[in-house]
Amino acid sequence: MDEPTATEFLSPDVPDTGEPFGYQRLLGMRITEWREDYAVIELVIGEQHLNRSGIVHGGVLTSLLDTALSLAGLYCPVPGQVRKGMTLSLTSTFIAPARSGVLRASGRRRGGGRSTFMSSGEVLDAEGNVVAMGEGTFRVRRASQSQTGEPA
Repeated sequence: MDEPTATEFLSPDVPDTGEPFGYQRLLGMRITEWREDYAVIELVIGEQHLNRSGIVHGGVLTSLLDTALSLAGLYCPVPGQVRKGMTLSLTSTFIAPARSGVLRASGRRRGGGRSTFMSSGEVLDAEGNVVAMGEGTFRVRRASQSQTGEPA
């Protein structure tokens, strides 16, 4: 079976997960799973994601972590509504190189309160090897602090 192209990943097949936006769309991210306290983002590695050594650039891996970790704490179950937030701090550790295939970043909300939360997660390559891991602290925007969110 052929691997999907980055273009095919712009619109997720998973219902009620939302669309990637702006920067996430530019990189070719796809939200494949999203529920309370958990999110999964996938990306098909393309030439544009590689550094001069032919491996995925650390900025791409960090972007995957930032997106998965933040979305893990911003799920909104109400159709047409969203919850917005911002990254306060993010650490990433690079474990192994990735060169091709699909990267899968997962994030899990670990704690926090109504306006600030912490998440951790990892990026796996197509074989299930850990490529990177990270932790972050995020702030939920005031209008998004209710579980019902705000208009999209």
